Amino acid sequence: MYAVGSTGNVALMEDQPPDDGSTPVEPGPAAIARRRVLFGLGFGAANLALLRRITTRPRGLSTAPATAPPSLPATVTTGPPTTTAPAVPPLLDDSIEVATDDHVYDTVISGGRVIDPDSGFDAVAHVGIDGDTITRISLESLSGSSTIDAVGLVVSPGFIDILSYPPNGYGEWFKVADGVTTNLNLHGIDDPMTDFLVKAAGNDPPVNYGGAADQYEHRKIMELGISRVSGDDLDELVSRAEADVLAGALGIHEQPEYTVDVSFDEMLRHGEVAARYSVPLCLHVRYSENLTPGTQEEALDEAIRVATQTGCRLHIEHINSTGGTGRMAEAIAQLEAGRSSGIPITACTYPYTFWATNAATARYDNFREKYGISWGDLQIAGTNERLTEETFNAARREYKLTAAFAMSDGDIDTSLLTPWVMIGSDAILERPHNNHPRSTGCFSRVLGHYVRERGLLTLPEALAKMTILPARMLGDISSGMARRGRIQSGAVADITVFDPATIIDRSTIADPAREAEGVRHVLVAGRAVRTNGVNNRDVRPGVPILRDLV
Repeated sequence: MYAVGSTGNVALMEDQPPDDGSTPVEPGPAAIARRRVLFGLGFGAANLALLRRITTRPRGLSTAPATAPPSLPATVTTGPPTTTAPAVPPLLDDSIEVATDDHVYDTVISGGRVIDPDSGFDAVAHVGIDGDTITRISLESLSGSSTIDAVGLVVSPGFIDILSYPPNGYGEWFKVADGVTTNLNLHGIDDPMTDFLVKAAGNDPPVNYGGAADQYEHRKIMELGISRVSGDDLDELVSRAEADVLAGALGIHEQPEYTVDVSFDEMLRHGEVAARYSVPLCLHVRYSENLTPGTQEEALDEAIRVATQTGCRLHIEHINSTGGTGRMAEAIAQLEAGRSSGIPITACTYPYTFWATNAATARYDNFREKYGISWGDLQIAGTNERLTEETFNAARREYKLTAAFAMSDGDIDTSLLTPWVMIGSDAILERPHNNHPRSTGCFSRVLGHYVRERGLLTLPEALAKMTILPARMLGDISSGMARRGRIQSGAVADITVFDPATIIDRSTIADPAREAEGVRHVLVAGRAVRTNGVNNRDVRPGVPILRDLV
């Protein structure tokens, strides 16, 4: 969710605010049981049967359509490697590995717990890097021109933020502190693709970048607003999306909750383009409430029908706050049914029980009925102020970014436990810090709170959701992604080294501009953009991640 602010900057939102809007924040669990009851009354018996099968299955990690329940370990491990992991260091390209014992690598990451979620390799090992490439993973010591001591630390593929916003020259450094090496804007690139690439490169980012064609931006350029279009206008709108894909966009983003008059036919036309080039149609679905008319069940059904009729891939954006709020298990059951029928469906989530957006947006219309929350479940971003009816009305008049505690812990847990749901922040920090804390602590919160503190996921499971799953999702259309998300010989040396005992988010609604804790070293293309917990601001190796154009 985003809006263009009065300064022309993008404000990251849970909803689409007005053009002078600010940024968003998130919800928590107040009166959510009421929403569950309202939704449950209309949920079919067949889906409930499927739901029971899904929610009792063992957990697993896969991006392919599920034909059988995958298995997941029941316990979490943040300490020593498991004994069941493959003992042989993985190879992505066996022609790359340097096998000579006397080779001196450019950089060696020494003695850390190396976890490669792709192969399952999990062992204390040494990583040799030459140039921008991992050239050897060894169980024996290696010699390097420079060495990073990773004893007691985890060595992981660099985190891939699948649902961020464009680089702005500022927020990327907080991403680095959160372990992110690739910042992908599948929620829309805010510009035509050629302009996006020029602007992003102009910010000289430390992280890699790319994104999806932005249907809302195309509508603004054409001065269509949110109105329903047809004929020549629709043809041009669709052709703009195709031009962006031909220029390297990794997907097509639509947000029918904000462009409320978007027709099903328009969604189909964009889905046809997505199918033609094998890119995902990335949807902020049409409804975020469970009250008729217009429920989240209907919104996900609409998305599935688009994918069924066009054959396109489907990625559901932030399912925790749009599509699954207050009915996450039912939403997962809907999407599992689509996957079981052969539709390539993925989704992402962020690990917070509150969303945020401009208080003046339509998302806040009748919010108490829609989300089962009240004034006291709202908080103004940048403050500790919870609201009353009077202060909420003032926030609406003043276009204040407002957080809504409207999601339950159970919904977040269910989304995180779903094997094909990835982690996406839906935010990047911008001045003057009018943001959701997910912009700076999303990934560290998963590893600190949900892995170490609660044991909801194992460390390899959590890392898979932020590394190999997004890499697999896009790797067959982007050679840049095909060599990322892995710790393997031949992979790009995008690497995050963190302390599993201390990693945690530190940002809050009142103060989102706080670096996460525990990320010690971050390498992008073999170059250290963070060393010993401090960002190296003179090192800026980020490159565009594009759909292959051949």
